Amino acid sequence: MPTRIYLVRHGATELTAEDRFAGSTDVPLSDEGRHQAAALAERLKCDRLDGIYASPMGRTIETARIVGASHDCQVQVEPDLREIAYGRWEGRTRDEIEREFAEEYGAWEEDPLTTAPAGGESGIQVLSRALPVMRRIVQSHRHQSVLVVSHKGTNRLLISSLLGFDARGYRDRLDQSPAALNILEFANDVRARLRLFNDISHYDPLPGRCAEQRLSRWWSQPIQGDDGA
Repeated sequence: MPTRIYLVRHGATELTAEDRFAGSTDVPLSDEGRHQAAALAERLKCDRLDGIYASPMGRTIETARIVGASHDCQVQVEPDLREIAYGRWEGRTRDEIEREFAEEYGAWEEDPLTTAPAGGESGIQVLSRALPVMRRIVQSHRHQSVLVVSHKGTNRLLISSLLGFDARGYRDRLDQSPAALNILEFANDVRARLRLFNDISHYDPLPGRCAEQRLSRWWSQPIQGDDGA
């Protein structure tokens, strides 16, 4: 049996609904986020979980506790699974940042892997702390199944790196909805395959924003040479 990682993004918060950057801002789940997590708990209640890990933020710990309530595991906090720190962008909406820090935001949109907001983190910095945690979890739970609850950016960076994708495009090409389920299986400590990605079928009937609004602006830009015909 391969090692199975249930990699989950935390449920929705009020800042999620407002499209605000909240990497290092500790905000609780909204009522909608709790419903999303409860729906995922119902989905996974018959699956075996041999361990539960979460970033230290309130929204991830609460999600992990809700999802793992029917399993005999304590939530173990891993500080290095936390979200990207957005520095002076924290708490601001995307539109505000585009207006006030246009040059900085443009550079970050172009290459979020090596570029960071003032006072914040780049994607490389996130990977340098989060990847060793993931490897340690896999090593500690060989041939077992583990729930890992983290964040939108951190999850996308981890998946890109583990699968050998160009992580510079993680914001353009990968999405993570609130309380989304990803399943990764490891043949050994480093060889991973993706079995499920960004699945929200456990709460799909609930209202939500369209995927395009959660991706970077690059996704909605017109294709060069497209005249709209």
